[in-house]
Formats: sequence, C-alpha cells, structure tokens
Amino acid sequence: MGNYSIGIIGGSGVYDINSIKVIDELMVDTPFGSPSDKIVHGEISGFKFYFLPRHGKKHSFLPSEVNYRANIFALKKLGVNVLLSISAVGSLTDECQPATFFLPDQFIDWTKGKRERTFFGNGIIGHVSTANPVEINLKNRIFDECNKLKIPVKKDGAYICIEGPQFSSRAESNIYRGFGAKVIGMTNVPESYLAKEAGMAYSTVAMVTDFDCWKEVHCNVDEIMKVMKTNNIMAQNLIGSLIPSLYKNKIEFKPENAIGVMTPEQSLNQTQRNFLKVLLS
Repeated sequence: MGNYSIGIIGGSGVYDINSIKVIDELMVDTPFGSPSDKIVHGEISGFKFYFLPRHGKKHSFLPSEVNYRANIFALKKLGVNVLLSISAVGSLTDECQPATFFLPDQFIDWTKGKRERTFFGNGIIGHVSTANPVEINLKNRIFDECNKLKIPVKKDGAYICIEGPQFSSRAESNIYRGFGAKVIGMTNVPESYLAKEAGMAYSTVAMVTDFDCWKEVHCNVDEIMKVMKTNNIMAQNLIGSLIPSLYKNKIEFKPENAIGVMTPEQSLNQTQRNFLKVLLS
C-alpha cells in the first residue's frame, strides 16, 4: 500500500468537529463537476485529514442531489484512501436503539435510479466487485474505538438506502425489515460503491436517531433533535480519537479496483489515462 490519507464525509449535523485546526479549505475540480462544498483540510493532535460535508455546509442538497461521484473523486484526487462515512439513520430492529452507532458490512440499494453510481463509462469499461463494500479492518477499528470511548455500538448487518427525501410508509418499513436490513438511510449508496471503485477503504458510522415508523413508539421532533445532538457529540469524540489511532496504527487493505478495468491502456486517450491515474492511485 502506497499513500495513506484519511478522509471523512459527514452527514446530518456533523459539520463542526471539535478540537481541530483548519489548515485550508479546498475547492477541487473533478470530471463530474463540483463536490458538495469546499473540502476542509484539518488537523487533530498533529494528524492531518480531509473533511467534506455531504449535503454542503448549509445543508442545501437533498440525498438525490448530492454529487456522489464528484465527492469521492475529489477526495481521491487529494490522496484520500481511507474514508470514514458518518450519517444519520433510522433503526429497523430493536437491537439498534436510538443514540446507538451501527457499523454495517452490507448495503441494499433501494434508490430509484436517479443517482449516477459508477465512475466507468465513456470509453472505459470496469467491473469492480462490491461483494464486500465495507473494509472489515477499518470497521473493526471503529468498533474497538467506540467501545474504548463507551459509545453504544453494534456492528454487522445491512443498511438499506432509499431515495427519499420522504421517509418510509409503515408498509415499506416492514418490507425492509423483511429483507433483514437493520438500519435505513438515504445517502450511503452509491457513495460506498464509488469508494470501492476508487480503491478506498470505506466504512460507515450510522448514527441511529429513531425507529423509522415500523414501531409504535411515540417520538416527537424535540426528542429526535436531542438524540441527534447526543449522536453528534459522540461522533466528534470518536473522530478526535480515531484519526490519531488510524495513523499511529495503520490499517492494512488491498484495493480491488485496478483488476476491474477491462479496457486496454493502449485504447485510452490521454484524458482517460489521467482520469484512471487518479482513480487507481
């Protein structure tokens, strides 16, 4: 493994990370347009990382409007190859209580086809396996760090990604429970699959806010906001501890994207070669 650089894509409300020194804010050009916002180049305890607010700092993009390809490509262009995703989710099981973090190892795509979900095309053919979309070594390190910080955490199982922006009907919520999914969200597909195509070690911290709508539990907006506030504080504590840990004791992983490219190099023009150089570096 060559370069080792950590990136974070933050979800709902996780925009202000405590105890960081901001080195710079970078707007990165990509072949897919602009990412959601400027990428923060930050430092925690002397260790540098990149942070990108998924919906923009002003929370101005719906899940379907997020430019996932630009977000992942921009981070990869900056050298990021270890990517931590943080997002709010609903729970589809009693196991994952509100104010619990869940670390999925699988995703189910239940979006409606509105989102561009691959870097390939336009003369470059590639097929990258997403059988294991989450890097197990990264997921386990996050799990251990949560336990060390006494953050309630569960791991392993599926995150189902719906299109949104509406939440599920009760009938839909029960269908998703029948699939065996443990949490439901709107953002981790195609983000996780694109990270796989970009050769990144990717793992999600899914912060549970509620029980979706399958469970007969009274929950008003004030209660959900309290849970989100608690979740965000825990997420900030996790980031502050995890980034130094991941640099002091680096995870090992093997990117699978290079073996998925089918188009011979001699068939590519210079623009395509430059594109693949970023994606496969």
